[in-house]
Amino acid sequence: MLDLNQIRQEIDDIDNQILSLYQKRMEKAKEVAEYKIHIGKPVLDKEREKQKIEALTNQASNEFHRHGIEGLFSQLMAISRKLQYQILQKNGILEPVSFQQVPSVKIENQKVRVVFQGVEGAYSQVAMKKYFGEQVISCHVATWAEAMELVQEEKVDFAVLPIENSTSGFVGDIYDLLTEYDNVIVGEVYIKVSHALLGVEGATKESIKTVYSHPQGFLQCSEYLKQHKNWNIVSQLNTAISAKKVLEDNQISQGAIASEFAAKTYGLTIIEKEINDDKSNTTRFVIITKNKIYEEHANKVSIYFEVEHESGSLYSILSHFMFHHINITKIQSRPIKNKPFEYGFFLDFEGNLNDSFVNNVLQGVKEEVIKFKIIGNY
Repeated sequence: MLDLNQIRQEIDDIDNQILSLYQKRMEKAKEVAEYKIHIGKPVLDKEREKQKIEALTNQASNEFHRHGIEGLFSQLMAISRKLQYQILQKNGILEPVSFQQVPSVKIENQKVRVVFQGVEGAYSQVAMKKYFGEQVISCHVATWAEAMELVQEEKVDFAVLPIENSTSGFVGDIYDLLTEYDNVIVGEVYIKVSHALLGVEGATKESIKTVYSHPQGFLQCSEYLKQHKNWNIVSQLNTAISAKKVLEDNQISQGAIASEFAAKTYGLTIIEKEINDDKSNTTRFVIITKNKIYEEHANKVSIYFEVEHESGSLYSILSHFMFHHINITKIQSRPIKNKPFEYGFFLDFEGNLNDSFVNNVLQGVKEEVIKFKIIGNY
């Protein structure tokens, strides 16, 4: 019978040999980095790695070992690159990030110019006031793209845009705009969504026949609406526009699902409060600006990247974060335009652009992807 302890001892002996060889291999990786510093050669040499992996796997005795050898040496090469990035950074070779650290993203001793999408009374306006306070010069536009355009053209300092809801998920159009424009995220603010049924003076639940709201507003109040199946549901661009329409039409047969802030803005009656299904429903808004800045205590980095459409490409990129023990808080895929069924990735992780290990990760990711952008540090 096989002796398990003996087998384990033999495995330990082999592991010690592997350990010694691993450390010798990393010493050679240092020499490679020094050589690349001297001649200005990039760390990643995809063709060389491809040839090396092919030569090694061709020596495998069976298909299982072939896959194992491919995985093992792919990881060894990836670790080698990470070591080389560290050495290049210590020698000041890596390209610095194009962001500037500032004490505060808000403009001191000056009223900031802020744009939000929608009309007066929108949740975006609530988010704007929560982040910047009352002392702002604000304007509103019909679309998120218009808001991004005003920021890009420096006609305003900031835009406030919704990017994610705890119930209905992410806002895909905002993610797309963050890749189309050279604007960045410098802050975020969370607003609790508390919908109410609004109407003009004299309106009651019994008098209501038509209700206006944004499609998400209807979705978030679906259980409440099931109790009133006789109501005619009509979608609008957003909840605040719905409240404005009810005011302008001035009919007790019309109601709007919107915020209590919208009711106050348009002088509407709150027929019933907190009608949304999930009372903890919250929307995350991001603060957008053109200037590539971040605050000293910023602790979240957002990036966008596109990888080769092949096996293991995404895993290879994520390994940079695992290696440096960086916590990824969110990863979201979006279709790439003109590339059917191929996807780009938005990724949020904990860190600050002033951290050396964050810069190591960003440099590694940048070198090994097709397209890369730092969306912001906030």
